[in-house]
Amino acid sequence: MRSAALIREARLRAGLTQYELAERSGRDRSVIARWEQGVVAPSLETLVELVRTCGFELPLELVHRDASGEERLRKNALLSPERRLQRFLQACSKTGRRP
Repeated sequence: MRSAALIREARLRAGLTQYELAERSGRDRSVIARWEQGVVAPSLETLVELVRTCGFELPLELVHRDASGEERLRKNALLSPERRLQRFLQACSKTGRRP
């Protein structure tokens, strides 16, 4: 989820207007609007602060990225569309999922 969506979601869940969030956070309503529209993005610190102002926590944790699936994606991208479809249908039949 992008920062614009996070700010808007937190504000709406808290039942706040952009004006109320601006007042509580000490910012201008137009700045809140630009952040929610994705015109500009707040810093990470500001994003966490805004979510907290709405009464929520935004826990952030740096973790090592698992790139194991990327190699498979690169290999699949080299396959023809027909072969990819065939593999997909085989996987669906093995797991009992419907395509």
